[in-house]
Amino acid sequence: MTFLKKVYHLLVPPPKWRFTVIILTGIMTGILLLVVLISNATSYLSEEPETCINCHVMYPYFASWSKDSHARDATCVDCHIPQDNIFSKYFVKGTDGLAHATYFSMRWEPQVIQIKSRGTRVVQENCIRCHLDLVDMVQLVEVTAATAAKGEGKLCWDCHRETPHGTVKSLSAAPHALVERLPSVLPAWLGTNQHSQPNRVLTYE
Repeated sequence: MTFLKKVYHLLVPPPKWRFTVIILTGIMTGILLLVVLISNATSYLSEEPETCINCHVMYPYFASWSKDSHARDATCVDCHIPQDNIFSKYFVKGTDGLAHATYFSMRWEPQVIQIKSRGTRVVQENCIRCHLDLVDMVQLVEVTAATAAKGEGKLCWDCHRETPHGTVKSLSAAPHALVERLPSVLPAWLGTNQHSQPNRVLTYE
């Protein structure tokens, strides 16, 4: 009981500061909830491809994937997230999502987005996982990101460069790669701007 009392005294501010702490805590909680709302954070719990276009720089990649044959059978997480076990899957999903959100929010992303080493390993493994019946017969099943980096074999997309994102390299390289805009995150009680235009359905050309 003594330990709990010590914890209580550490966490609870002195009486003269309690009102101030309560007000500041309320303000910080409100800001946090607003950030969660504006960033559409709950969408990251799903595996819907539309989640990727929360960040506008991903529009060309989403649009080109949607026109590719892979769109019928594979979503973003099927290729870019490990599928070997649930722990690896959600660890990579969480860390990648946090990294992407940070980079895009701070505008640190390069003009040309390139896959990193961990992503290369994951995508190569998923290519083999889905196309095992094809790659096994020609021993491509043995090619990993590590062996390809040493020059011992090629990654799947070294040859299949048009799959599944075509030649999309950046927003400026694909100015017509526009998709339907996501719904506004602003609450209805804020009203609408009389000069705002309705959402447009735009396509990848």
